[in-house]
Amino acid sequence: MRARIYKPARTATQSGVANTQKWVLEFVSETAREIDPLMGWTSNADTQAQVRLRFDSKEAALHYAREHGIDAVVQEPHTRKPNIRPGGYAENFSPRRRQVWTH
Repeated sequence: MRARIYKPARTATQSGVANTQKWVLEFVSETAREIDPLMGWTSNADTQAQVRLRFDSKEAALHYAREHGIDAVVQEPHTRKPNIRPGGYAENFSPRRRQVWTH
């Protein structure tokens, strides 16, 4: 049984970081997906591929994988560059501004 351990990224449409704090152990499907001829949905006979386990830390997920004989691969999360500039929006209208603010 193979699995991957990762920390999910935030969704592209949201600015919040909810559901990105925990580590996820997700099983890799061992069979190929098939297209249902009637509905056109993709399906899989492997029910383990539907299982996602959440852990508070990477070490806890690795411990669980070792304890249950799961071959797990860890994917480290990408770090986000801080996009903070001094001041803010109100700084554009400050009376102490040195340059003229125009469009």
